[in-house]
Amino acid sequence: MREKGRWADWAAVALGLVVGLSWVGHGMLGFSGGLFFVLGLGVVLAATLSLTRPGLLASEAGVIAGGLLLFLLPWLLGFTHITGAAMTAWIGGGAIALLGVFGLVMARSARRRDPELAWGTHSNAEPE
Repeated sequence: MREKGRWADWAAVALGLVVGLSWVGHGMLGFSGGLFFVLGLGVVLAATLSLTRPGLLASEAGVIAGGLLLFLLPWLLGFTHITGAAMTAWIGGGAIALLGVFGLVMARSARRRDPELAWGTHSNAEPE
């Protein structure tokens, strides 16, 4: 029976949703709020790809990149004085990046076990 996905990928989807919708609670409008939404949506998309393709390394790298960018966002955009938004970015971004690193390690082992779990190894040739 096939697994229903790694817990780290499900957690990344949940955190991506929380981060993506957190701008409403912080009252951050404009570019900063839009980046919260876009980064959250990107993390959800990358984690969903990781759920459907457990050996895909690029999606795990996308989760890591989204988490790191989210972690750096308060300094890059200068909203460290807005405590709620900054804490969401720091805690959420750090957690998402750690989940991505864990997922990357698991994806590498899954890819070694069964190379068919990644897109790059598929071929349309019929078996002889």
